[in-house]
Amino acid sequence: MKTDSGMVNAFVEGETELDATTADMIRRRSELLGPAYRLFYERPLHLVRGEGVWLYDPEGEAYLDAYNNVTSIGHCRPEVVDAIADQAATLATNTRYIHEAILEYAERLLATMPDEIGHMMFTCTGSDANDLAVRIAQSYTGGTGIVVTETAYHGITQSVSEFSPSLGENVDLGPHVRTVPAPDSYRMGDGMAQGFGDAVAAAFADLKRHGIKPALFICDGIFASDGVFDGPAGFLAQAVAATHAAGALYIADEVQSGFGRTGDAMWGFQRHDVRPDIVTMGKPMGNGYPVAGVAVRPDVIEEFGRKARYFNTFGGNAVAVRAAAAVLDVIQKEDLVENARKVGIYMRERMRGLQTEFPRIGDVRGAGLFIGVEMVADLETKTPDAALATAIVNGLREEKVLISGCAKAANVLKIRPPLVFTRDNADHFLAALERVLERTLK
Repeated sequence: MKTDSGMVNAFVEGETELDATTADMIRRRSELLGPAYRLFYERPLHLVRGEGVWLYDPEGEAYLDAYNNVTSIGHCRPEVVDAIADQAATLATNTRYIHEAILEYAERLLATMPDEIGHMMFTCTGSDANDLAVRIAQSYTGGTGIVVTETAYHGITQSVSEFSPSLGENVDLGPHVRTVPAPDSYRMGDGMAQGFGDAVAAAFADLKRHGIKPALFICDGIFASDGVFDGPAGFLAQAVAATHAAGALYIADEVQSGFGRTGDAMWGFQRHDVRPDIVTMGKPMGNGYPVAGVAVRPDVIEEFGRKARYFNTFGGNAVAVRAAAAVLDVIQKEDLVENARKVGIYMRERMRGLQTEFPRIGDVRGAGLFIGVEMVADLETKTPDAALATAIVNGLREEKVLISGCAKAANVLKIRPPLVFTRDNADHFLAALERVLERTLK
């Protein structure tokens, strides 16, 4: 089956040990929604309510959410709910009318970016944002060639799915797309940064050799679908330099790593001291309300803006902007970037401490509250163990703790709790993880 980004793994749909109500809902879901949708876990979960870091089933049982980065400041956050309700009851219209809220929010958001980034455009989803960013990059460069990592996920529109290899072998990559291995220091060692930069340069050279002019290199700041690779900080600079040397643009896809997720900056690319030409964002921007965007250098958008108009019926509407502004308020007022840094360090240190007792934990990596735990069959050979990772994910579900999985080999635990996750929440998670490891490995 598939993960949320389309990658093959073992989150299986089924009716094993399900109560009659849940089994009937799964049957109706299949009949009404069709075959393309997927469910998490061997025993699918029926949820009816959320609050903070918790999700609740119909019986009122609480599940610790250590996975959903969309609601990054907590489920049903009152400040966001109130902002949406207030604006929806006042005015809900689009960007073709003058409205103060969109200007104030754009000004605040651009202030978190490098000085070179000067314009903000709004969309509904991260897929929309990446689709628009590609149009802009191709207009600016006159090229079409795209370089991505080999298990990247950037969205589901026709254009973007062509450079989202994690959607699987049945979704063809475009002939203008080249893939490079993810920057895996666990296997590549100290030469990883140079190797990754060289791979990006070689991919652009191959595009040129086949008569395809380069347009862009795009990656998310934490390489989420590839297996959560945080690098050493700064390693991305060589790949960005290779991109610019090829005459292409660097697009920082911050849908996964943005809005404080990596714990050391507002944006994932800032960990590497690089300057994107375009930044895309989505998911946590509205804490569940559909709002996303593209931030861009003025010179990059100039010709596109002169030749083509941009309009999005819902992108940047007054309600969406108020929701996004409320999210930014909470992140800044509660210093959630620093919270992500501190709690993330604590969690990774504690999980590394488990490696001695459980040597099938091959690697613990990540930044802030985006953590990847690689499960291996053998520590010396570093052979990926997808079955073990799947067993742990499903074991945690039975402990009422929710995570997911990722990576090309489907062997990495993907842990990305809300930014409001506390040390107590972390201890709850770690205790459950240790119990599952005990049952699974001993």
